Amino acid sequence: MLDTVFSPIRIGIIEIPNRLVVPAMVMNYCNADGTATERYIACHEAKARGGWGLIITEDYAVDPKGRGFPNIPGLWDDSQIAGHAELTRRIHDIGGIIFAQIYHAGRQTGAQVIGSQPVAPSPIPCPSVREMPHELTAVEIKEIVEKFGDCAQRAKRAGFDGIEVHGGHGYLIAQFMSPYSNKRTDQYGGGLMNRLRFPLEILANIRLKAGSDFPVMFRISGDELVPGGRTIEDTRAIAMVLEEAGIDAIHVSAGTYGSGYAITPPAAVGHGWITGYAQEVRKVVDIPVVTVGRITDPLLAEAIIAGGKADLVAMGRASLADPDLPNKAASGKYEDINFCIGCMQGCMGMISLYQPATCLVNPTLGREEEMMIRPAKAKKRVFIAGAGPAGMEAAMVAAKRGHEVHLFEKGNRAGGQYYLAAIPPAKGEIASFIVWLKKQLDDNAVSMHLGTELTEEMVSREKPDVVVIATGSTPLSLNVPGLKGHAVTAHDVLGGTVDAGKRVAVIGGGMIGAETANHLAHHGKRVTIVEMLPAVAQEEQEHVRLFLLKELAEKDVTIYVNATVTAAKDGSLVIERGGKRETIGPFDTVVTAVGLKPCNELQSRLEGKVARLLTIGDAAGVRKALDAIAEGCRTGLEI
Repeated sequence: MLDTVFSPIRIGIIEIPNRLVVPAMVMNYCNADGTATERYIACHEAKARGGWGLIITEDYAVDPKGRGFPNIPGLWDDSQIAGHAELTRRIHDIGGIIFAQIYHAGRQTGAQVIGSQPVAPSPIPCPSVREMPHELTAVEIKEIVEKFGDCAQRAKRAGFDGIEVHGGHGYLIAQFMSPYSNKRTDQYGGGLMNRLRFPLEILANIRLKAGSDFPVMFRISGDELVPGGRTIEDTRAIAMVLEEAGIDAIHVSAGTYGSGYAITPPAAVGHGWITGYAQEVRKVVDIPVVTVGRITDPLLAEAIIAGGKADLVAMGRASLADPDLPNKAASGKYEDINFCIGCMQGCMGMISLYQPATCLVNPTLGREEEMMIRPAKAKKRVFIAGAGPAGMEAAMVAAKRGHEVHLFEKGNRAGGQYYLAAIPPAKGEIASFIVWLKKQLDDNAVSMHLGTELTEEMVSREKPDVVVIATGSTPLSLNVPGLKGHAVTAHDVLGGTVDAGKRVAVIGGGMIGAETANHLAHHGKRVTIVEMLPAVAQEEQEHVRLFLLKELAEKDVTIYVNATVTAAKDGSLVIERGGKRETIGPFDTVVTAVGLKPCNELQSRLEGKVARLLTIGDAAGVRKALDAIAEGCRTGLEI
C-alpha cells in the first residue's frame, strides 16, 4: 500500500530514497555558540536509522543576531564547521541524507535571545515577540545576503547534501516577501518583485558561493493566515519566480508567529490540513513540492502523494514520537508505530520556554544514549501496581530489559486516567498511545492482571524483588456547604458513569474542568464554568488552549473567573467575585474539577516489607502525563 511513499525522487543532483521527510524543528539541543552537541547528533542519527528519506535539520542561523532560540545550531563562523561535519559524517555512515535549513529570524526574536534589538524590513514589532525591530538599511541588507551565501558554503564544507532556505513562518525572508511586515518604499518594498528582491539576491549569492550543483530547497508559508498577509495566490506566483531563480524543491507550510498555531498545529487541527496549499503550488512548478501539517500516518502520506497533492511529505512531530516510523511502515508493522498525539506538551510546550524539546509518547527523545534500553545484568521479578501511563511505560521498559513483569490494575481497563483524557473533543488520538503501550506489553510478555488490585498480602505471598507503585491520583473533594452528595466529579462524567442533565455547572476551570466543559457542551449541554483564577485552562499549551477557548466560545459556555463557590442550595450555586455575592443556576448537575491528590496508600503498607519499593507518577505527586511517562521509562531502566 505504500509503493509511492517508498519510491525514490531527485532533489537537484541528490536522489532521495523515499518520500518521507523530517522537516526542520527547533530542538534547543546545541551549545549556546551554535556548535553541535552529542545530544543533537544522536537525535538525528536515530532518524537516519529509522529510514527517513530526507532529514532537514533545524534552523542554522546565518548570524548570531538572527537566532530565534538560544540553543539552535549555527554556521555563521568557520569554527562551527567541525562539529556539524561530525553530524553529517555519522548520518552518511548510516546511509542517510541530510540538508541544513538556514535562516535569519528577523523580528521574530528578542533581546532575551540575541542580547540586542532585532532587525526587520520595517520598524513594526512581531505581534508575538512584541519588541520594536531596527529597520534594516540597504547596506545592512546586502551584508545579510552575503551571510546567507557564506552559511550555505559552510554547510557544503560541513558535508551537508543540500540546504533549505527558510522563507516561511514569518522569519526575515518571509518578512521581506509580505506586505504584512514589509512597508518599505525603496527597492526592497512595494510590488511583488521588489519584495522578492531580498530572497532572489540570497539565492544568487548561495549559487555563487556554494555552486550550481548544490541542492537548494526553499520553505514558504502557502498562506500566512494573518490580516494583510500573503495568500496562496501570492505564493503560487512567488513559487514560479523562485523556480526560475534556480531552486530545486519547494516546501509549503503555513503561518507566521502571528498565527503560530499554523506552524505547529495541535490535535484540534485536522490531519493534512494544508496539503491543498502544496497542491496549488504543484500546479505551477515542475520541481518537487513538499507538504507538511499534522501528517502522522504513513498511509495518509501515501494518499497525499498518490493523489497528486505533493511529491514528498514532511512528518515532523511524527518523527519525534517514533524515529523508526518509516522502517516499521515499510515492513508492515503499523501497530508498532508510536503515533504523535498532537498534545504539544513536550515539543512546543518546552520550546516556548526556551528549553530542550521532549516528547510525551517518546521519553527517549533527546536522551537516545542515556535512555537506551539494554539487557538487565540480573533478571528480577517486578510487580507494578497501576496500569496508567507511568505504570505501563515502566512495565514495558522493564520487560524489554528481560525482567519478569506483572502489572496489576484494579479497574477493568488499562490506561488509568489517561484514558479519560482521550474523551473530550480533539483528544481522541491519546487513545492510540494507550493501544500502542498495550501492544508493547503483549509483545514483551508482561503479565497483565486487570480487575486485580495489588495488595500487601499478595506481595507477602509472592515476594517480588521490586514493587513499583503507580496507582495514580484521585479527585479532590470540595468542602462547600450544601454541595456534599449533590455533585459529581469530572472523572465520573468523562468515564460515562454519570449522565449529566441539560444544565451543568463545572466548578474548576483548569485543564480537566475546561476539557470536561467542552465535552459536555459538544453533547448539547448548557454549561457554566466557575474558576477562582483570572483565566481558564492556563495549564494548556498555548496552541491547544487557543482552540479550546474558541470551542467554548462557539458553544456559548458561560465562564465566571476570579470567582469562588461559597454555597450550594436547590441546584443553584452561590459565588463570590469582586467582593460581591450572587446566585447562579439552577443546574441539573454540578461537576467538580478542583484538582487531584496522590493515591498511594499501598506505599505506607509496603515500606520495609519488600526488597525495593518505588513510587512513581501521580502516586508520588500529581504531575503532567509528560513527566509521569518519562519517570516510568527511567524507572524501567533503573530496575
